[in-house]
Amino acid sequence: MKQVVMYSTGYCPYCQRAEMLLKQRGVAEIEKIRVDMHPELRQTMMERTGRRTVPQIYIGDTHVGGFDDLAALDRAGGLMPLLND
Repeated sequence: MKQVVMYSTGYCPYCQRAEMLLKQRGVAEIEKIRVDMHPELRQTMMERTGRRTVPQIYIGDTHVGGFDDLAALDRAGGLMPLLND
């Protein structure tokens, strides 16, 4: 299974929902980058993703986007192939 990286904050309900969905799909470990604890990393996230909001999720080298994007990918049947590619 590919590495999953998620830019997040400790108080973000969408981050929690994304983590729950990923774990339901078999992801055992998510590398969380907490932009609330390290504000300088929010700038890095924005430069890398072009977005300001969390979560921002990467599966391997693929930027999936936020929770809504992740859920849409799952509904379309694309999440598991991306995780297991």
